Amino acid sequence: MPTLNKIRTAILGGPRVTSGADTLRPLRSALTLFFALDGFLFAGWVVRIPAIKQQTGASEGALGLALLGVSAGAVATMTLTGRLCRRFGSHPVTVAAALLMSLGIALPPLTHSALALGLVLLVFGAAYGGLNVAMNSAAVDLVAALRRPVMPSFHAAFSVGGMLGAGLGALIADRLSVTAHLLLLTATGLIAGAAAGRVLLAHPAPGPSGAPAPKGDRRRTTARERKLIAVFGTVALCTAYGEGALADWGALHLRQDLAAPAGLAALGYSVFALAMTLGRLSGTALLERLGQTRLLVAGGTTAALGMLLGSLAPSLWAALAGFAITGLGLANIFPVAVGRAGELAGPGGVAAASTFGYGGMLLGPPAIGILADRFSLPLALTTVAALAAVSALVAYATRRAGTTVTAG
Repeated sequence: MPTLNKIRTAILGGPRVTSGADTLRPLRSALTLFFALDGFLFAGWVVRIPAIKQQTGASEGALGLALLGVSAGAVATMTLTGRLCRRFGSHPVTVAAALLMSLGIALPPLTHSALALGLVLLVFGAAYGGLNVAMNSAAVDLVAALRRPVMPSFHAAFSVGGMLGAGLGALIADRLSVTAHLLLLTATGLIAGAAAGRVLLAHPAPGPSGAPAPKGDRRRTTARERKLIAVFGTVALCTAYGEGALADWGALHLRQDLAAPAGLAALGYSVFALAMTLGRLSGTALLERLGQTRLLVAGGTTAALGMLLGSLAPSLWAALAGFAITGLGLANIFPVAVGRAGELAGPGGVAAASTFGYGGMLLGPPAIGILADRFSLPLALTTVAALAAVSALVAYATRRAGTTVTAG
């Protein structure tokens, strides 16, 4: 019988057997492309918001309410996406969300009122939130299989994609209409998503040993694990608060409080984003050298000191240096926090921590605005430093509990 089986296999062929490295390498490349595509599409949309505002004739207030559609759609979808990933697998959900996001980015130019814009942005935001949970869930499984802390490299791809999307938007904003630009992004997203999606759909999510992970719901999380997920979510919230605050208020601080020329003021967030990208590119090496807890503590402390410099420095160049230090400090905190939550509870943990983090990004800009009205913008921006310090303290205080549960 064994001989007959060998003959049958020789004639008809058997199942293709690949080594763990052969299977995981294309998976890592495909997931990296999805992270980059996410950043590329989102940044491409953001740089065309002024043109969309003009097209819809919306006031600043009406536009602000319409833009909440992205946030509302994302937050509403994140928990649902965690359940979909547990039922169908993170790979199919990643592909579906990426294709939906690519299609959704073409919808804003079709609107001619703030209400219509807000409704289509609910669709775009739902896809954006779903993609973030699904691809982070897939990345958590891959990191476990690779047995290397490469999560920051995926988030570095998101940052690089964002920079490319913003740069392309700046180059072609005066050459292409907003409709043509966003349709170009749709085509790019569909092509890239389909190409990378073929790889994800051909390979199931790997288990810790590199073999395919079993489908279906994971075991129920314990009360202790749920508390730790909330802790990691809080860490993500504290750091995402800073990213949202700097994106919306950093340039105004440089322009208004330090009398920076318009061009240099606009450079403020670019300096922060570039530093964050460089920090994430070196994140794997830092994790291997420092470990998760030390990296979280060092990152939160660095960000706190950097933001104190960025918000209170009396000179422009010192403030820019503070922004860069803040970016380096915050770079790897969110990826590590989401990854730890995923280790504990799979897609559900990723969804919970991502929702916390996204909530922090939403909370930052309005909180800074309220505090700036009551006190001053520099003082309001010190809350970024305060929450970064809180994230470091929380990570240090729970270091033993987090290690115990992860090891178990």
